[in-house]
Amino acid sequence: MSAAKPFKVLIAHTDVPPEGIEILKEKCEILRVINEPPKNRPEILEKIRGVHAVIWGGRDILNAEILDAAGPQLKAVSTMSSGINNVDLAEIKKRGIPLGSTPAMLTVAVADLTVGLLIAAARRFQEGRRKIDSDKWDKDHLNWMLGQDIRDSTVGFYGFGGIGQAVAKRLMGFEIDRVLYTTRTRVAQDIEEQFNATKVDFDTLLAQSDFIIIASPLTKDTLGLFNATAFNKMKETAVLVNVGRGKIVNQDDLYEALKSNRIFAAGLDVMDPEPLPSHDKLLTLDNVVVTPHVGYATLRTRIDAANLASRNVLRGLAGEPMLSPAY
Repeated sequence: MSAAKPFKVLIAHTDVPPEGIEILKEKCEILRVINEPPKNRPEILEKIRGVHAVIWGGRDILNAEILDAAGPQLKAVSTMSSGINNVDLAEIKKRGIPLGSTPAMLTVAVADLTVGLLIAAARRFQEGRRKIDSDKWDKDHLNWMLGQDIRDSTVGFYGFGGIGQAVAKRLMGFEIDRVLYTTRTRVAQDIEEQFNATKVDFDTLLAQSDFIIIASPLTKDTLGLFNATAFNKMKETAVLVNVGRGKIVNQDDLYEALKSNRIFAAGLDVMDPEPLPSHDKLLTLDNVVVTPHVGYATLRTRIDAANLASRNVLRGLAGEPMLSPAY
């Protein structure tokens, strides 16, 4: 008869890949949620009793109710995401529970999708598909469906952390001219030299960029920052890409800027609200490409994120600093 394992870990989401939690099995009894979100909170409240750690996923909020149900023996929590919007951080901190997240595991997948959105918006993929669907393929004009070149362009980043730099690395292969970035603090000089990058103020970013990529978290300072005032300072040929958070962009103002061709196009993986209703006016436009917040959505990314979350909780259970702490 095998010895009892010292710890219990709850996997609080149905979509955590089993390959990512193999490393837990040596020391931990693993409990898994069976019911699909968003209707699994009662099951979570039942199964979390007495566990020592939790891998948390989905949009449901890990709050005082969940932590009270778990009990005082809970020693570690990790999400499988870059953000921790689904965790009551103040409550976690108050109880002194280590919290991990997995932003580094998502960087590559999000950067790849960002480049895809940039190309799709700049080269009018959405509009082109609609031309085919409506039998309006024009074979007679050489200037039909002209898009924007990436080569020799100025690419601006609002937020130039791990994801922004990974996007810039990929765009080097497209022979861009330079990078501008707006952040609170300057990045290291060697990073600036690698990407021919210059830190500029927000107005300069808007005025000089051919492409603007939002890769910033949502804060009180970034909420609604990209509004009509901002769009009116951008080039009419500019393309906006948002992989940060939907609420950073005033979506009504973006709609007007796109509809009036004040800016050329937009590519969005995040929006407000999410899910975006199928009847939203933004979707009536030809010059916007929208994906349903799937920047992280590759199998390898999910396995890697689950693996890091598992390592986070193992470190927390051992009383050691997490590999990727959220605070």
